[in-house]
Amino acid sequence: MKIETLPEEFIKAQPIIDTIEAAGYEAYYVGGSVRDTLLGLPIHDVDIATSAYPEEVKSLFNRTVDTGIEHGTVMILDHGTGYETTTFRTESGYQDYRRPDSVKFVRSLKEDLNRRDFTINALALKTDGTIIDYFDGLTDLKNHRIRAVGDPEKRFNEDALRMMRAVRFASQLNFKIDSETIAGIEHHGSLLTKIAVERIHVEFVKMLLGQWPAMGLDVFMETGLYQYCPDFKAYSDQLDQLRNKLKSGLSNETAVWSLIAATFNLSWQQINQLLKHWKSANQLIEDVQTATKAVQAISTQSVDAWVLYQTGKELLVIANEVAYKLGESSYETTALIAQYDALQIHSKKALAITGQDLMAAGVKPGPQLGQALNYLERQVVDGQLTNQNQVLLSTAINYLNEKA
Repeated sequence: MKIETLPEEFIKAQPIIDTIEAAGYEAYYVGGSVRDTLLGLPIHDVDIATSAYPEEVKSLFNRTVDTGIEHGTVMILDHGTGYETTTFRTESGYQDYRRPDSVKFVRSLKEDLNRRDFTINALALKTDGTIIDYFDGLTDLKNHRIRAVGDPEKRFNEDALRMMRAVRFASQLNFKIDSETIAGIEHHGSLLTKIAVERIHVEFVKMLLGQWPAMGLDVFMETGLYQYCPDFKAYSDQLDQLRNKLKSGLSNETAVWSLIAATFNLSWQQINQLLKHWKSANQLIEDVQTATKAVQAISTQSVDAWVLYQTGKELLVIANEVAYKLGESSYETTALIAQYDALQIHSKKALAITGQDLMAAGVKPGPQLGQALNYLERQVVDGQLTNQNQVLLSTAINYLNEKA
């Protein structure tokens, strides 16, 4: 097969390959960029594979970075763009079920492609548009099929994360996973516990961000892969419900975990625990806790000014998206945003009074100062007070006198 017109990304990278070939070596575009070009999808990274060994590659270019030289990868910096260029290699060992214990550089493209995960990712592209396909990946692309290169049992034993990559690709591409590859996932699911949670996290989120998440979730559940992910084993029923409800992917990672938290009906503390187990950043945890609370309010049609205020515009959009995915929202996002925009203030800093103002009026420093400001904040948000300094000052004095 030959691609008549190559995308601009490949044309820009061609001088790299031309330089390598001029020195007597082979070089090809490989991996996801080739697959996505054939599928008519946007290209993210252009990766190059070559028969030149790392030191030979470095000798051909003025600017290179050793990004993974022990595995044969050198970053070539050209015209402001970095191109990862990796020597053909074979791998062996895999005692940690993720990375090879030893890497051997070879001069054969076929040997290099033979170590890759799936046939649709084991394609190489020449600069003239010719596709090199040793493992019938083109047929699998045509048939919308994800199939391991060679023996699935061996592929997943080498790198257990490939099982999560399979379900992620199913979701992103709307492809089915072939039966032998599914059987390999069933047999090796427990090896997922050997993989760093952070890596599983990335693949799981990408799966739910895909346009056809149910394609990945079906295999994720049916093979039992879910039970080897942090805390998911106890929520099989909820995950089953989710794959039946989720007709399209989420917009971002906060939406993904808010959906999970709402589906599992998690409390504030349980959200914290789950996301800590998934090695999530603190800011993500806080955002998910806030968004999930808003999802509950949207689902029960109990959204009020205080909910809008506490949630904020960005998380409000996410919360309504999640509630909509679950079939539990009767609100239009634009209407919620309009209500939020109509609030007198959107943060405590916007109050027309400060602690200094209260102290100047005779209020002593202490807990009562904070209590008064909290009271004013709630009253202004709820529309019970106008956000004017004198109004707030007199209300605060009356509030504190009544509490005295």
